[in-house]
Amino acid sequence: MRPVLTIDLHLMLMDRGKVCLSLRFGTGFEDGNLGLVAGHLEANETLAQGMLREAREEIGIDITPADLRLVHIMHHRSDSDRLAVFFKCQIWQGSPRNLEPHKCGGIRWVTLDTLDQVDNIVGYVRSALHYIRDGIPYSEHGGWGCSIPM
Repeated sequence: MRPVLTIDLHLMLMDRGKVCLSLRFGTGFEDGNLGLVAGHLEANETLAQGMLREAREEIGIDITPADLRLVHIMHHRSDSDRLAVFFKCQIWQGSPRNLEPHKCGGIRWVTLDTLDQVDNIVGYVRSALHYIRDGIPYSEHGGWGCSIPM
């Protein structure tokens, strides 16, 4: 039997050494914790198209596909098998702002060096950010009982 994977798209939006995190609110998953701008790939979208759509919908910025860099892939389990694709972007148009107040309690900019001082980051996102910082392109996390960088 072939697995059914949900594909999660995450944006590591960087500005002057800081990454943009959003406070999850009213989603039913990790509410009260910080994550990246993220969403799910929809039917008939490429990964880049989905990431551009999520950035526009959630924080009102426009990104060109050429300005996205694939920086990490994580196979993880939360409520189901998921493949999380992490893109990094340092160039965009517009001012990041919370366009989904029913799902987000606000945005916060944090340096990668101070991640460990922030208690409420979604666990697998924290792991991915560390792997990205360390140049590790792939990891496994969740229901397997450990986090494995590869």
